[in-house]
Amino acid sequence: MGSLAFLSNLMIPLIVFLIVSYGLSSHVNIFDAFVKGALDGIKVVAGILPTLIGLMVAVGILRQSGFLELLSGFMKPVAGYVGFPAELIPLALVKMVSSSAASGLLTDIFKEYGTDSYIGFLAGVLMCCSETVFYTISVYFMATRDKFHQAVTGGRWMLPGALLSTLAGTIASVVIVRFLQ
Repeated sequence: MGSLAFLSNLMIPLIVFLIVSYGLSSHVNIFDAFVKGALDGIKVVAGILPTLIGLMVAVGILRQSGFLELLSGFMKPVAGYVGFPAELIPLALVKMVSSSAASGLLTDIFKEYGTDSYIGFLAGVLMCCSETVFYTISVYFMATRDKFHQAVTGGRWMLPGALLSTLAGTIASVVIVRFLQ
């Protein structure tokens, strides 16, 4: 276990050393390349900031309005039939939009049910087996809108594929937790 911790602590400095060594051996001005990359990153952030703010506001409105609880009550019979706790429906839905909002819901679930309960354990595994689909897609489209317009317009299967993979992750979460408990 000590050697694994040693390797973990060594990884980031080793990666930085390898990048700097490669830059020096390639005769690249490393600082200028870093500054240019940081400037490009700031431009991307400025471009996607309105989308991020819109997503955060929408998730906040959904949480505070009680819509997620209403939807959970409506979907409870179907969720119970497939073995998915209705208490986790808001988490599964919010996770597709915002990971930080889903983390807040996860904390609430842990406080109410505990981390060792079936619902708490399933919620933790669900967070690991799902992706922020709408956030990732919106950031991707905003970041590639100008440069890769042709490639993005061919992405009509992106949302169905992402939703299908989220469904597969949710099903896998339920199966894994049932197997382990």
